[in-house]
Amino acid sequence: MIRDVPSRGNEEIELYRRTYFSLLRSTGDIRVRSLEETHCAMNSSLHVGADDPTPDISAFVYSVMRLPQCLPRVRLVLMGQSAEVFARRGYPEVERWEPVTAHSRRRKMFFDGQSRLAAFIASVSDIDDLIPMLTAYQIEWNKLHHRLADNPILARIEDHLSGRRLLWPDEVGTVADILGVSADDFTKLQAAWGSMLWTNLLQVGRERKDLAIRLLAGSLIDYHRATDGWWSTIAQEMIRFLGSDPFYRPVYFVSSNTHSLFNLLGGYALTIEAELAAFLEEENPENLWYHYSRLKGDKDSDQFRNLLYYALGKYLRFGEAEVRAEKLAAMHRFHRERGLLHVENPLYLDVAAQVVELKSLRPEVFDRRVCGEDLKLLRDSDAIIFNIDYPLGMAAYHVFSRVATHLGPLRGVYFMGKAATLNGQVGDVMIPNVVYDEHSQNTFLFKNCFVAGDVTPYLLEGSVFDNQKAVTVRGTFLQNKDFMGVFYKEGYTDIEMEAGPYLSGVYETIYPTRYPVNEIVNLFINAPYDIGVIHYASDTPYSRRQTLLSKSLSYFGMDATYAAAIAIVRRIFSQEIARLRERR
Repeated sequence: MIRDVPSRGNEEIELYRRTYFSLLRSTGDIRVRSLEETHCAMNSSLHVGADDPTPDISAFVYSVMRLPQCLPRVRLVLMGQSAEVFARRGYPEVERWEPVTAHSRRRKMFFDGQSRLAAFIASVSDIDDLIPMLTAYQIEWNKLHHRLADNPILARIEDHLSGRRLLWPDEVGTVADILGVSADDFTKLQAAWGSMLWTNLLQVGRERKDLAIRLLAGSLIDYHRATDGWWSTIAQEMIRFLGSDPFYRPVYFVSSNTHSLFNLLGGYALTIEAELAAFLEEENPENLWYHYSRLKGDKDSDQFRNLLYYALGKYLRFGEAEVRAEKLAAMHRFHRERGLLHVENPLYLDVAAQVVELKSLRPEVFDRRVCGEDLKLLRDSDAIIFNIDYPLGMAAYHVFSRVATHLGPLRGVYFMGKAATLNGQVGDVMIPNVVYDEHSQNTFLFKNCFVAGDVTPYLLEGSVFDNQKAVTVRGTFLQNKDFMGVFYKEGYTDIEMEAGPYLSGVYETIYPTRYPVNEIVNLFINAPYDIGVIHYASDTPYSRRQTLLSKSLSYFGMDATYAAAIAIVRRIFSQEIARLRERR
């Protein structure tokens, strides 16, 4: 257990959390400005310049990338667990509002086109994530407003937007100087806002940001109801797909994403390579055409396959809504014919679920990296893989508990996701066997079924570190230097948001009681199935060279993602083949 955290680094964080949770009990709107003082006092590692009059563009861009692009127009953020909660509190059919998304955070959100944003929350972790981001956004917006307000440059920006007279390059530099930001920081802002840069800057100069928040429902029961609503759709689709109740089938539970397993097992990207190549040549997102041209001469290489998998995601998200829907439908039909089902429930959690029926798979289309001996035995398997698009924080506990209750006997649970590393580099892979959970204050000890040798053969760049110690935090902003320093001194080098809640759920599948609090929990002895945890580094908070604030994994993140996914699939196949041999 970590003994020093409450006294060193955590007091300010806990004060901030107590402040916004106490205010959110109100039935009225909560002004974000009432949270700014405690937010600044927290000294967040992601918002080091919160209390400085100079704009902290890195923190602002971090928030911009994880909030929808409509936020400059938003005045009120409504938070609820489901469409039913919104309707019950006077906002019927919010799902008919305009769907909006963020670049770097998956959350179901709808904009009424005027000033209200409806954000669907799956657990308390969504509150711990949203509120600090909204507060940081407002603090930094108003710093920029203070510098731009009543400045003659606003007239020039307005002329630029109207087409009367475009801004000259030296005038763009003048805008950066007025804002008090470097050329690099201005480039970050431009990348985050894209085509809306000048429109948003004009609004920044004209208006202070004064956001308000309203939590429509916040009880634990409301989160349970949302999870039940999510599960009801998943279960119905799964029964239709399998032709039987999955309660009687062995299950391998995976928390990862919605692309890696299906790409490795379905081969869809390879079948539409010509379409993907044409798309890359015409649109060239992230300069991927260059990489395709360089790699297409060796189509059997791992790099080429990873590139096609990444290009497929870009291709599916490109075009008008109807075009995107048609492309997705074609892919889903292809996958269903190969034993792969994808299900979403748009009225509840933004957590897609996927079902893989092992006996229906076609090994001849597998990515060669997951192939092994005796795959033909899988034809006799009654097992399924249940994969979900990893939830945020405590939503992992709610979802896993519901899934484990309604599915068959667990044969393995495998959790894969992003993390920050205190001693590695972006793209490295960490394999922990100790997890300290900020939610329960438990220290979980477990036998991780993976070791470095399971991942290293498939990792083209980066390094793999096993026998690591991870800490599950409540939110990305809810950390400061003292907080992280305590963990680092205790040997914790892996910071993430889901492993602790998942292991709390694992505990409840093994023992007859609810997970404990503030204990050392030993899962070594009684765990009757595989437990596997793999994290890949997306952030190095102690490094000035590369952090999540300034570097995106993008295409280069595919290396670590697929190395981890390959290790998981190979482990599942080996476990299931061993079970089938034993049964014979």
